[in-house]
Amino acid sequence: MKLHKISTNPGEFSLREKSILALWIWSVGRKLWTMSMVMGISLLFISRLGFAMNLQQMQEAALDNRNVVKRYQIDLDKSAEDITRVKGQYYPSVDFFYQLNSLNEDSATEHSQNSIMTSSVSWNLFSGFHDKYTLESAQLQQAVAVYRLIALRQAIQLNVALRYLEVYERRARLKVALDAHSTLEKIYQDSRNRLDVGLIGRNELLKFKVDFDNADITVKKSKADLKKSIHLLAREIDTEIALADLDFQEFLTTPQAGSLEDSESRMLAGRSDIKAFQKMIEAAGAQVKTEYSGYYPRLDLVGSYRNYDDSYVNGSGDVSEDEFRGQLLLSLNLFNGFSREAVIGKAKLEVNGLRYDMAEFVDSLKTDLKNLFIDFEVSLENIGVAEENIVHAKENLRITQLKYDEGLQRESDLLDAITSLSRAQYNYVAVVRTAFLNHFNIIRMVEDFGVK
Repeated sequence: MKLHKISTNPGEFSLREKSILALWIWSVGRKLWTMSMVMGISLLFISRLGFAMNLQQMQEAALDNRNVVKRYQIDLDKSAEDITRVKGQYYPSVDFFYQLNSLNEDSATEHSQNSIMTSSVSWNLFSGFHDKYTLESAQLQQAVAVYRLIALRQAIQLNVALRYLEVYERRARLKVALDAHSTLEKIYQDSRNRLDVGLIGRNELLKFKVDFDNADITVKKSKADLKKSIHLLAREIDTEIALADLDFQEFLTTPQAGSLEDSESRMLAGRSDIKAFQKMIEAAGAQVKTEYSGYYPRLDLVGSYRNYDDSYVNGSGDVSEDEFRGQLLLSLNLFNGFSREAVIGKAKLEVNGLRYDMAEFVDSLKTDLKNLFIDFEVSLENIGVAEENIVHAKENLRITQLKYDEGLQRESDLLDAITSLSRAQYNYVAVVRTAFLNHFNIIRMVEDFGVK
């Protein structure tokens, strides 16, 4: 085999050598460009996959970003401050007083210009368990705030799920609208060709044109609805988001639910709203006990120091008198015009009122849960029916199209077949939406959303 020697001096290259070199450079450059494009597209695809958000991630974003959660957290912090305030009753109180006195003339016991400095320490030893039940009530109110925050977090997660479902539904409806638009566009273009060769009349063409234009209007409206639903979802999670950022993995499989009995028992045992009601009733009961403390005597221990001086500046006068005093004070209200009885009666009524409210609330929850399970079971059955209807509608359109091409069907029959398919597809989207709507609401009823 004979090898050709290629010169390394560009000026000595022959025409053939230059052609081979140029072809080689072009080939290498093309391979590098192709590799860079593939890598770029791959990186873009991977980055997009990495950014795709599922339902739980959006719920976490909403709980982290929404100001309403922060507002409820403030209420919880305020309840902790209330506990600290109430605990102050267990500590002694320290007070300081400085009094300046000015008289028109000296008296036998007091100079016309004098000052009195007093400091005291008082400590309540007994107040009819007022401090005990006040503290208990404050702690129960804090528990109420905790359960309300939990309920809010579950409600926000439900709202995110429903907004997410709405985007999924709008996207599915847009796909149906686009499919109908594409079908009508093909038929309209075909009808124009048939008009040119005299197979149909102009009035038949205009019928196809009207339906095609209506399909175009439907597509535009569906696109607008989809954009608006994305904006509502972004508002719900307080994060900018695009359609490409959503993976919709949650809607790939048919939702399932447990038994009604199991869900009801879990709801009654773990629902934060019910627990909040229970704590509110307990707090109201503690308030009743607090009001009963007025029937008991109050016992206080007081120690004080008093200094009198015949000058406005205490300690700089000529006459000064000191006094140290210890006191054990016992006080008992014997009659206050039946106001205490009225306050206690009102507090007891509040307990009964809360019990009635809780009973109504629980009954409503049970009824709503039962109805949700009924709707959910019906929607699951309807999914299968809707799927069959789509198959039948597609077959009907296929047969009608063949008969129309053979002149055995009118243009109105073909348009009816297209409308029937679109209606079947829209019905399928609607029943799937209803199934997931009931599914998410059942999860909310038992507070089973993942982010606690």
